[in-house]
Amino acid sequence: MAGLAVLACAFISGFSITCCSAQDTISLDQQLKDGDTTLVSAGRGRFELGFFSPVNSRNRYLGIWYTNIIPRTVVWVANRETPIPDTLGAVNLTSQGNLTLFDGNQTLVWSSNSSGISLQSPVAQLLDSGNLVVKDSLDNDTGAVENLLWQSFDHPCDTLIPGMKTGKDLVNGLDKPLTSWKSTEDPAKGDYRMEINIQGYPQAYLMRGNRTLFRVGSWNGERFTGLPALQQTPTFTFQFVLSSNEVYFKFETTDNSPLMRYTIYPSGLLQRYIWNDQTNDWMVTATAQVDQCENYALCGAFAGCQVYRSPICSCLNGFVPQSPTDWNSTKWSDGSVRRTPLECSRNDGFLKYEGIKVPDTSSSSYIRNMGLAECAGLCLGNCSCTAYASLDIRNGGSGCLRWFGDLIDIRGLAEGGQDLYVKVAASEVAEFGKKQTPNEKKRTMIIAILAVILFLSMVALGIGCIIKRKRELRMKARAEGLIVRNNDDNKGDMDLPIFELDTVAAATNNFSNSNKLGEGGFGPVYKGTLQEGQGIAVKRLSKSSGQGLNEFKNEVILFSKLQHRNLVKLLGCCIRDDEKMLIYEYMPNRSLDSIIFDKSRSKLLDWQQRIQIIDGIARGLLYLHQDSRLRIIHRDLKASNILLDKEMHPKISDFGLAKTFGADQTEANTNRVVGTHGYMSPEYAMDGVFSVKSDIFSFGVLVLEIISGKRNRGFQHHDHDLNLLGHAWALWMKGAALKLVDECLMESCTHSQALRCIQVALLCVQQRPEDRPNISLVVLMLGSADPLSEPKQPGFFTARNPFDKGDSSSSKNDSHSVNDVTVTLLAAR
Repeated sequence: MAGLAVLACAFISGFSITCCSAQDTISLDQQLKDGDTTLVSAGRGRFELGFFSPVNSRNRYLGIWYTNIIPRTVVWVANRETPIPDTLGAVNLTSQGNLTLFDGNQTLVWSSNSSGISLQSPVAQLLDSGNLVVKDSLDNDTGAVENLLWQSFDHPCDTLIPGMKTGKDLVNGLDKPLTSWKSTEDPAKGDYRMEINIQGYPQAYLMRGNRTLFRVGSWNGERFTGLPALQQTPTFTFQFVLSSNEVYFKFETTDNSPLMRYTIYPSGLLQRYIWNDQTNDWMVTATAQVDQCENYALCGAFAGCQVYRSPICSCLNGFVPQSPTDWNSTKWSDGSVRRTPLECSRNDGFLKYEGIKVPDTSSSSYIRNMGLAECAGLCLGNCSCTAYASLDIRNGGSGCLRWFGDLIDIRGLAEGGQDLYVKVAASEVAEFGKKQTPNEKKRTMIIAILAVILFLSMVALGIGCIIKRKRELRMKARAEGLIVRNNDDNKGDMDLPIFELDTVAAATNNFSNSNKLGEGGFGPVYKGTLQEGQGIAVKRLSKSSGQGLNEFKNEVILFSKLQHRNLVKLLGCCIRDDEKMLIYEYMPNRSLDSIIFDKSRSKLLDWQQRIQIIDGIARGLLYLHQDSRLRIIHRDLKASNILLDKEMHPKISDFGLAKTFGADQTEANTNRVVGTHGYMSPEYAMDGVFSVKSDIFSFGVLVLEIISGKRNRGFQHHDHDLNLLGHAWALWMKGAALKLVDECLMESCTHSQALRCIQVALLCVQQRPEDRPNISLVVLMLGSADPLSEPKQPGFFTARNPFDKGDSSSSKNDSHSVNDVTVTLLAAR
C-alpha cells in the first residue's frame, strides 16, 4: 500500500501539486490550484506561497506569507490589483518561463512576464529568503540573482524582508518602492509609498500621491540622516548602494536571528518588527515617523525644526521670517530669508550646525573623493552654492555634498545627526561665529593649555582627599546594593554622583519644614539650593517606611542608565549611615495634578500647552518602551508623577515601582500588585500581568484627565455613577465627546485636535491589551491627521466607589502594605 501511495503521488505531480509532500517548486505543465496545497520553502521552511483572503474579504489572492505565524502575515501579493472572486484560481508555468494566474473562467489575471524565450526546463521556486524566482532548472545555480529570469524581490509590495532591495534598477528600468495596501481588506496599491528619489544626491521619501510627507533622508555612510536609530548589530546589517547600475537599500539578518521586516501600513505608518517566539507576536523595534518635526518642510526654507523647543520652528542664524505675521501665528511654511545678502565673494563665510538632519538633497551635487576644506572652497567659489557637508561621516568624514538654492526640511536630532555648513554674509559670520587666523588660533591654543596646567596645579592637592572620600562612599553604597555594575561593557560602576550629607543638609536648611515639598510612601521630599545656585529636590528615605529601600535601589539602578529630556533628571544620591537620599533636578511648576485639578491654577495651562504635555509624556514613554538601552515599564504613570519645568515641559518621575524587560520580553507577572487605582490596567489590577500595554492604559487615563481637568477616580456626574472613563465612553458613543473638554479650554482648543486626542485616549484604555496601540503608534496618531480606528469598550469604566476621592495607590494584598501611597512630589508648593 505504501508503494502505491508513492506511485500515485509521483503520477499526479506531473499535472498538479498535491499534498503528498511539501514542495517548493512549480515545474513546466504543473499547476498550483487554490485549495489544493501550497509551496513551502526548503531549508528552514520559513515562507509559504498559496492563495489567501484578507480579513473580512472573500476575494482570493496569490501571496507569500510566513509559515506557522498566526494571524497570517503576508509579505508579497502577485495579483494585488486584480482579485479572483472565487476559489477556482490556478497558477501555471509556461515554457517561456512565465508564471501565469487564471481565474475559474480561464481568464488571465496576472503574469510575471518573465521571458519571451522558449526554455527547455523552466522552474519556479520559493526560496527560504521569501523570494519567488523563475529560472532554468538546467542551470545548476540555485539562487544567484544574475541568473534568474524573474524574481518577486524585484516587485516589492508593502513589506521589506531581509535580502530584498528597495530602490531603482537603472539598467532594466525597474522601480522598487514599498507601497501600502489600500486597506487591511484590500492589498491593492494604497495611498502611501516609500521610494528612493535619485534627483540630486539620492534620498528616501514617504509619499502620499505626489505629496512628500516624510523624508527618510540621504545616506551619510552609516545610515539615512532621518533615521538616527538605524544601527548595525551582530545580527542585523544594512547596505546602501549607489552605482551607475542601481540605487538601493537592503538589510540582512543572520540565520539565528529572529524574523524581521519593515512594513508600510494603509495609514502611512512605517515600522520595523521582530518576531518574538516566546509571546508568538510581532514586536515593534523602530518607527520612522515619531513627532511633528517629521512633517516634510514644516518650517519652510532656511529654518530648522526642534521638537523640544517652543515654538518648534526657528530661522537659521542670519535669516529672518519671510512673513513675520504668519510666522508669529505658527504658520511657518513660507520659511525664512537672508537678513544680509551674500556678496558672492571670498568675503562670505559659513556657520556650522552640529547634530542635524541635513536638508533635502534634491537640489544638490556630490563628489566622492574630496576633503571637507576643498569642498568649502568649491562652495565658496560658486554663487549658487548655499551649504556643504561631508558626503560620508565615517572615519572623520570624506566626500563633498553641496546644496544649491533653498535649504528645506532641516531638523535637530538628539543623536545621530551630522554637521552642516551654511553660507552667510561676512557680517553674519562676525556676529554668530568669529573666524580666527592661524596665528590667532595658535595663540588661543597656547593660552588654553597654560590655563589648564595652572588649574590642574591648583586642584592637585585636593584630589587625593576627594578620591579617598568618594571611595569610602562608594564602598558603602556597594555594600547596600546601590551601585550597579555595567555588565554590557565591563567598565565598572555607573558614574552616579554621590553627595555629602553636609552638602544636602546645607542646601535644604537642615531639612527644614519650610523647605518640605511633600511626602509619599518613600518618605519626605525637600526643596534645596546647592552652593552654586542650582535648585534640587531631595527625596529622603523614611526610617519608618517598609517599602522605601527597594524603591530607592530601583530608582538608583534605573536612573543611572536613563537620560531623556522628558524624564526627571537624577543628579545623584547621598548615603551616610542610616540616611539614604536621592537628589533630583528641581521642578518649579510642581506636579501636573496640582494644576489641572485646581480650578484656579488650571487656567495656567492653555490648549497648546496641554497638547505639548501630552506629546512630551508620549515621547518619554517611547524612550522607556522602545529607545532606551533597557525596556522600562513604569507601572505608576499618573498626574502626580508628571512634573513640569519652568517652561511647562513634562518630566516623568518616580521610578520606584518600575520594572525592566529584556529585548525579547513583552509581559510579566507579579504576586504583589502595586500602583494607583484609577490608572491601573484591568489585566494588571486583576491578574498581576503587566506589560508596555499597562503603561499605555495609564497614559490613556492621563490624557483624558489632562483634557477634562477631572480625575478618573472620584469623578462624579449628576446623570450617572460612571468614572471618567465611562463618562468619556458614553459621550463618545453619543457623538458628544467635545463635552468632555475642560470649560476653560473651549475657546482656545482646536475641536478636531481635541476629538483626536480623546479618540487616541479611548484607544489606549480599551479592555484588551492587544487592542491598545503601542507607544510608537500613539505618537504617530497624535501628530498626524490620518483616520483612526474606532475604539472598543474601555476597561474599568463602570465600577466606582462613591468614597473614592483621591489618587492613592494600593497593593492588591493591602495587608502587606505598610504605606500604600506612592505619590512623591518633586516640585515646589
